[in-house]
Amino acid sequence: MNDVNQELQRLLFMQREHLMVRSSYDHEVDFYDLVATGQLEEVMRQVREYHISELRGVGTLSPDRLKNVRYHLIISIAMIARYCINYGMDVETSYSLSDIYIQKCDAATSTARLDEIQQQCIEDYCTRMRALRLDNIFSKHVVRAIEYIYSHLQDRILVPDLSDYLGLNDAYFSKLFKKETGVSVSDFIRIKKIDAAKHMLKHSDHSCLSISQFLSFSTQSHFIQAFKKQTGLTPEEYRKQYFHRAFPKDQETKQGDSLPVEHTEEELTRLLEESKARNNISSSRKSKDE
Repeated sequence: MNDVNQELQRLLFMQREHLMVRSSYDHEVDFYDLVATGQLEEVMRQVREYHISELRGVGTLSPDRLKNVRYHLIISIAMIARYCINYGMDVETSYSLSDIYIQKCDAATSTARLDEIQQQCIEDYCTRMRALRLDNIFSKHVVRAIEYIYSHLQDRILVPDLSDYLGLNDAYFSKLFKKETGVSVSDFIRIKKIDAAKHMLKHSDHSCLSISQFLSFSTQSHFIQAFKKQTGLTPEEYRKQYFHRAFPKDQETKQGDSLPVEHTEEELTRLLEESKARNNISSSRKSKDE
């Protein structure tokens, strides 16, 4: 125990000396929530800005860089699997998916390959969670409309555009959408655009003007007005209140935009063993069935 305490004090001292600050816990929770609720566009935006191989704001689990990246990605996959179960994914499906991606991590021979696995895994889970949530709540037409809205948040979306896309009459589609979602099509689009803006304000340093343009608001003042109506704050006020300052901001490395994971090497070993054990059980079942 004394050895552990001494090592802990040494690491804390080194972090203070080098201004190393762990990534925000809230940011980590926010990210896993985004995956588990199927917010694909925002999730992939964050993944494109941060690759697991960059190892920003995380501890050292192995002196070997490849192993260190692998270990952090395995933990991240395990966390995603558990969050998705909590949000309704079938336990067997979630764990089987995690086993598949953990085995891919175990076989990876480069950090570039681990970056690819990170993106594939997160996109896979997020896509499945979106489909799961939508299929359980809405009709086929409304599901397709919501998918279109999510995929075109950066565009100016009009009700006639959606009606044409679905092959429905404007009035019928508008009535159907409000009946199932409880809000009009226009209000739903605005709500989702503001939700996207909130995440960008919290987790990026893009200006309010850039965000309003990216989300295709007619003017910056319109964006500010819509944002304040929904949140009670202006975009600048929201950013000051919620922006994650996990690191001293560094423009070159974009510190502060990471997806952190903090676990021990013992837990990583256990996760790998569990994954392999489940894989062996699954293989045995298949052999018996055959």
